[in-house]
Amino acid sequence: MSWVPQRGASRSEKNSGFSVPELVVVIAVIGVLFLVMIPFFLNYYQGAAARADVQQIIALLNQARELAIKQNDSVCVTFPSSSQMALLLGGCGGTAWVGPGTDGAGTIKLPPGFTISPLNPLTFNYLGAAGAATSYTMTNTTTGGTMTISVALTGRVTSP
Repeated sequence: MSWVPQRGASRSEKNSGFSVPELVVVIAVIGVLFLVMIPFFLNYYQGAAARADVQQIIALLNQARELAIKQNDSVCVTFPSSSQMALLLGGCGGTAWVGPGTDGAGTIKLPPGFTISPLNPLTFNYLGAAGAATSYTMTNTTTGGTMTISVALTGRVTSP
């Protein structure tokens, strides 16, 4: 069966497709929407990166807690600088733990572009409990934004 146009149903060449002004308007609207969305996307991206870095620090603190339980001994989390962390076996006067993610001296680099404060040490005992409830503040060095990491007496590490 072949298609046969009905009388009066055919469109002339002049009326088919889009005109240049219509295409320009559509492209302009898409461009304006794109420009309006860029700041929202950048804010979302920076926030997501900050949350990911906080989660990395939480994972490192949980690693110290798990190490204390596994070793059946206390583990002290120290901060040699605002961008480094070290785990000391046997308490804050003990030897540095060297393992995955550390350099030869047992230093762990914190996420780039962020600093942590205060640099107070934190000790987990053999049951995984913290010696003292502690809060750390992570600061983004480019935006100045901050996020808080809390360690409860039970050893639970959270970020609100």
